[in-house]
Amino acid sequence: MDHQASPGPRRGAGEGRRTADGRIVIAHPFGVPVDVTPAWFLVAGLITWVFAEAVDEAVPGLWPWRYAVSLTFALLLYLSVFLHELSHTLVALRSGLPVRRISLHVLGGVSEIERPAETPGREAGIALAGPLVSLLVAAVAFVVAEVLEPPSVARLLARALMISNLLVGVFNLLPGLPLDGGRVISAVVWRATGRRHTGTVVAGWVGRAVSMALLALPFLLSARRGTPVSLADILWAVLLGGFIWVGATQAIVQGGVQQRLPLVSVRALTRRAIPVSVDLPLSEAVRRAHEAGARGIVVVDGAGAPVGLVSEGAVSDVPADRRPWTPVGDLSRRLEPALTVAADVGGEELLSAITAFPASEYLVVEPNGDVFGLLATRDVERVLLRR
Repeated sequence: MDHQASPGPRRGAGEGRRTADGRIVIAHPFGVPVDVTPAWFLVAGLITWVFAEAVDEAVPGLWPWRYAVSLTFALLLYLSVFLHELSHTLVALRSGLPVRRISLHVLGGVSEIERPAETPGREAGIALAGPLVSLLVAAVAFVVAEVLEPPSVARLLARALMISNLLVGVFNLLPGLPLDGGRVISAVVWRATGRRHTGTVVAGWVGRAVSMALLALPFLLSARRGTPVSLADILWAVLLGGFIWVGATQAIVQGGVQQRLPLVSVRALTRRAIPVSVDLPLSEAVRRAHEAGARGIVVVDGAGAPVGLVSEGAVSDVPADRRPWTPVGDLSRRLEPALTVAADVGGEELLSAITAFPASEYLVVEPNGDVFGLLATRDVERVLLRR
């Protein structure tokens, strides 16, 4: 379980509709889409099958209803995961941060927040909301289980929900990214140093240490007990440790991006571009660009207003012998408002603009509307991701 900043446009799919990446939207609480991956159903089925054995042991004689009880636990488990993620979402919305979606997947869920929190306190508050709700659900389930008499289905479900939410809450409080506890560590370091990227990098390295500790845990426990280490314990350690290692590594890279973000200037990265008519042969457009020392081509209408962009990749895909017979209009992408950026923007404002509407090139304009040139996404990535 996690929350992350994920700039991008909101989806408008209704319940039961599939998103572009195959996810199924199941709800829209507070206007935020909630979707599940197709693999989620396989995991829910696996939980149902595995938990059925525990149902048999705790409440004998339920067969064949044991699978119905086991399925109920799987649904309650994912409902509690949803509540965990919804708490992240509600705190983010209350802090003025839009949330793109809540996704339930194989290892839990994620709340995709469109931009980072503005202060360390808000970052920590959003991070802590999820584990606290999981621990609250565990506490309520514990009270319910203590009230009920064994053996009963309700008591079994309450105890299972208590244990699972206790594990979820404690696991997410581990002090390393990408877990919620890591975001708290990141916020604390950010507050102490005044630098967001330092907090992200420190929490990422702590996350790597947590990952290694999880990988070593089955062997340490086996040595302490004097019993052979089980394959199941190793698989769980690899799964969870690998998940944290990948997320921690991404966080360290993200910290470097955050550090270099203020250095990104649209004016400094903009490529010179030439205006051409829609029916001009590609070969002639390329010749004019080379002659002018330009690396961009903008398609204009009869009045000279830009109407389309020709990407560098599209030009490269056309063989040299076909370029004299290919109009640039056949390669251009229609110029939409989101493909235009101001020449004076930079930093987080630029990153938000290009992640909200991904493209290979953007038209750069002056404050008065004049064309300044073309901005290539690869040039921005080169600055942000350089070692």
